[in-house]
Amino acid sequence: MHDGGKLRKALHTHRGRVDAFAQWPASLADLAKEHHASWVVSAHMGALDELMERFGARAKPSDDLSDQALQLVHIVREMMNEGAVESWPRRLKGVPVPTTAVVHRALDSLCADGKAFCLGMFRDGELWTAFVLRRRGYAFDVIAGPDELRPAMGLLSGDWSRDYRHLVRAVEERYAPLSFGVFAEVDRFRELQIDPTPGAWAKAVAVRDVIVWPIPSAVGLALGLDGARFVMKNVQAVTSRVDPFGFFDSMVQTARNRVGDAAGDKDVSKVLGFDPLAALRALLTR
Repeated sequence: MHDGGKLRKALHTHRGRVDAFAQWPASLADLAKEHHASWVVSAHMGALDELMERFGARAKPSDDLSDQALQLVHIVREMMNEGAVESWPRRLKGVPVPTTAVVHRALDSLCADGKAFCLGMFRDGELWTAFVLRRRGYAFDVIAGPDELRPAMGLLSGDWSRDYRHLVRAVEERYAPLSFGVFAEVDRFRELQIDPTPGAWAKAVAVRDVIVWPIPSAVGLALGLDGARFVMKNVQAVTSRVDPFGFFDSMVQTARNRVGDAAGDKDVSKVLGFDPLAALRALLTR
């Protein structure tokens, strides 16, 4: 927190209040390097009060949690453009804020009302961690971790690709029928989060490095398009070697267009207005 010419207060998520700082104003990137931080946010004194004033003026009694969260994101972006709030790095700069309707459609396509979503990560034959959400209306009334699930899974075989079924059973017995589940070894899952290679996710699912079960139609479509783009990229690479004069370029381009046309309005990137996997990679890259 600063007043433009002087730093008034600084907090570190590990060390608490920090008093020893270089001269202000200072580069946020330099501050991150000096204090071993992966991100930095700075704001003028009074910026948080202004944020809440704007939010209070725009909030409506009929707004649900997603409406309120999106409104806060819009206000923060406004204040960033005004210079009242700054951040480093701007990993999601240029990614549009989705509308409430898009958020609701995404929820409907991924997790039906009254059902649950589960992310299960394994390591060395054991459940490393798990994350469960149970949906009620346009909100989640349960957010659960692995502590109650581990005992309910019983004895494990040490092979996560079979033991994930015990996790599914435990989730459904304790919380709700599963609408969408993702299971993998944690190290492989971390690699995929920042892997920019076309088809990486589709290949991982095909060879069971990642198990998706049940698989909602929207996720199946996204994985299919990911695999199709991978195939088209390799076809283009091969034809460029055997056809240096580009005789097959028009054929390859036609095939690429057909892949896009087959998706139509159901392409996840078209619905959201941005590529969600690209945004996830940008957010997680250190």
